[in-house]
Amino acid sequence: MKTFAKTDIGKARDMNQDYYYVSRPEDEIQLYIIADGMGGYNGGEIASSLAVNSIKSYIQSNYQETPKDKVSLPELIRSSIEYANMVIYEKSKENDDLEGMGTTIDVCLIYNNRVYIGHVGDSRVYRIRKEFIRRLTTDDSYVQDLIKKGTISKEEAFSHPKKNMLTKALGCTPYVEPTILLKGFQKGDILLLTSDGLTNMVKEDKLYEIIKQDIANAVNNLIEEANKQGGYDNITAVVIENN
Repeated sequence: MKTFAKTDIGKARDMNQDYYYVSRPEDEIQLYIIADGMGGYNGGEIASSLAVNSIKSYIQSNYQETPKDKVSLPELIRSSIEYANMVIYEKSKENDDLEGMGTTIDVCLIYNNRVYIGHVGDSRVYRIRKEFIRRLTTDDSYVQDLIKKGTISKEEAFSHPKKNMLTKALGCTPYVEPTILLKGFQKGDILLLTSDGLTNMVKEDKLYEIIKQDIANAVNNLIEEANKQGGYDNITAVVIENN
């Protein structure tokens, strides 16, 4: 497994509220997490780091005793996200400045040529297999609901004025229901975890082109392209190659 990861403040923000964690190749647990925080003052920065660190510690503490099957591993991810939600929500109650803080989250646990995904919000996980890029997650957003209803097209969604309006986030309510997915991750496949600071600026065919062109420099080139297109938000990209 080869992993490349980078985060960038972008061109318009005063603070980077994205946060991520990536395992090293030699680690027993192959875990990858990305979060895009939101909230005034420094609430978003706190929410995203709390989310990532809470999920990481929860999974690391419970991984050994968890059976490595298609029921137990998804349940481990679900529980870790629910735990992180509670941690953030409780923290937001301690300080008026942190009220309403929240974050998106994407968790990828790779085991035995499969990727177990936990998702809340509009950060995304893509899989590149041969000549195709496929988005594995579905945004929890107002605009995604419009696409689902057939009100707008995917093309219209890319530049919709309300595309950043979330319908679900981590830490904003006492309970959250994450989406849990199980997908194949074969030899030669590539995963991309990304915050919307990238996907709001760069379309999917361009993401594919940049990654396939030079995987070793892909995260730098993706961030550079997002900044070239405006860099209106923090930008984070994690690329994992099953080599």
